[in-house]
Amino acid sequence: MEVEKDDLSFVSSLKKQNGLKIEGYPVEGLSIGGHETCVIFPTLKIAFDIGRCPPRAIAQEFLFISHGHMDHIGGLPMYVATRGLYKLKPPTIIIPADIKEHVERLFEVHGAMDQSELKHKLICLKVGEEFLLRKDIKVKAFKTYHVIPSQGYIIYSVRHKLKQEYLGLTGNEIKNLRLSGVEITYNITSPEIAFTGDTLSDFIVDPSNADVLKAKILVLESTFIDNRMTVENARDYGHTHLSEIVSYADRKCNIFGMFVLGNDFPTYFAYALVEVG
Repeated sequence: MEVEKDDLSFVSSLKKQNGLKIEGYPVEGLSIGGHETCVIFPTLKIAFDIGRCPPRAIAQEFLFISHGHMDHIGGLPMYVATRGLYKLKPPTIIIPADIKEHVERLFEVHGAMDQSELKHKLICLKVGEEFLLRKDIKVKAFKTYHVIPSQGYIIYSVRHKLKQEYLGLTGNEIKNLRLSGVEITYNITSPEIAFTGDTLSDFIVDPSNADVLKAKILVLESTFIDNRMTVENARDYGHTHLSEIVSYADRKCNIFGMFVLGNDFPTYFAYALVEVG
């Protein structure tokens, strides 16, 4: 299918939509319990989970999938296909290693039905593994606790600093050292954004997740916020209740919470920033 030049205005128009701004990062997206979750950081060209593929997600080059439930991954083929339709760069999709074969088959089936290639780069990460998105940003998968295999993601900023012993050298001297293979810099990493996807609150007390709580922004989906659903019921479904977040108020972190306001209103959602500590 050939796309008219005027039609490409659809993509550019997506960039004009406004969202929240937290810790210097614009944040967009939506969370509707059992229906759709997609959180977008447009300045980083990143989307966490794809939901039903909301239009704004199409412009993002990197997509992180937390687990295989349909409300988090259902729009994946449409995301890739629509980027191809608008002749955008094939996206990089990071998924849990546990669902690799399922996702590959998903693209095979949709590619066959659509008779198209559905170009993309699929990266499979296990908990603890890292992937460099670009020179100054990397991602690491961390452990979460849901009813099916799942994981969260931490986005780190990466800065390259010149080693102390080379600070007094000239530009040419530094260049020659680099060309000769000498490692003249060291990296400083800082956790910027963490995204959990669906999970029990247990991830908070997992010692291997220390950097998650150090992140400038923690995106945590809290599907239940009042006594219409008890903590025990929420845990049975592998979710976090708002009261559990409050109980961890002694742990310093910033939580960008996506709270679905009651199971009786699955289409009503809101965003809130909870500053803890």
